[in-house]
Amino acid sequence: MKKGTKAAIAVSAAAAVYGVAAYGATKALMDVAMKRDLPQRFRGKGAHLTGEREDEGYRASQREAAQKLGTSHTETVLLRSREGLTLVGHFRKCENAERILIAFHGWRSAWYRDFGLLSEFWEEEKCSVLYVEQRAQNESEGAYIGFGLTERYDCLDWVRWVMDHCGSDLPIYLTGISMGATTVLMAAGMGLPDAVRGVIADSAYTSPQDIWQYVMGHNLHLPTLLATPIADGICKKRLAAGAGSCSTLVSLAETDVPVLLIHGEDDHFVPLKMARANLAACHSPCELLVVPGADHAMSYYMDKDTYEEATRRFWQRCESAESGAR
Repeated sequence: MKKGTKAAIAVSAAAAVYGVAAYGATKALMDVAMKRDLPQRFRGKGAHLTGEREDEGYRASQREAAQKLGTSHTETVLLRSREGLTLVGHFRKCENAERILIAFHGWRSAWYRDFGLLSEFWEEEKCSVLYVEQRAQNESEGAYIGFGLTERYDCLDWVRWVMDHCGSDLPIYLTGISMGATTVLMAAGMGLPDAVRGVIADSAYTSPQDIWQYVMGHNLHLPTLLATPIADGICKKRLAAGAGSCSTLVSLAETDVPVLLIHGEDDHFVPLKMARANLAACHSPCELLVVPGADHAMSYYMDKDTYEEATRRFWQRCESAESGAR
């Protein structure tokens, strides 16, 4: 056999081995990202994947607040999604409410964990809150987490639920953290009812494809060139939508709903540049609050006063006479 032929065979064999290894590694990561049940071998390794630094003070405060909100009185409500999934929400009604918030938690998290610290502020500001359990997480049905691609449709359905059960006299706001923030930003470009006055997004990434590439390349130091089309194919098979088929950038370019973006300056999971890209893309009135020293989804904990003041100002602008009609 000629040397050139042998070399070609060796290169082909190496490429095949590399391709198989890349597929296996990418599929494993996609299982972690999307499957309802986290694979056993990856449990307890969340910080390794997301790159977040451990802050025991924050975690202790979060646990205490989560316990308090999770055991508080709420009305459990059910919603049938357009695919026939039963989705669960928890409605906490405020007497003499001035607005209604629909809150979407983050990836592999829970409503009481992500919003425990914020819940008292919302109550003090006379907000009724519908805490949503995202599909394929906690008690909501679904086999796969969609990173906003499927959840954005659920968001629209939850808005309709609020309007059907609470009317449209009070202003409605969509709010979310991390994956929940991306969900509400993606929904912002889908023709929201006029009752939705604004969107507040804390720690949003720009698209599933962008965040997967960032985590694979920056946090896990894996090559993304071959992994990207593999991940996209897996996503299409599971969700009937490509990983890059929707982005916050496209949605924000098409929205007329005011937006408040909040992001930690030291976010190790979703880089600050994604928040700046969202700001630049937004067609409607939009502002960005950057909190120094805050890692992923820690902005409220790091600077409660500034966070609350920015939120109050946003509500006031959205509810003023000039913003009453979009």
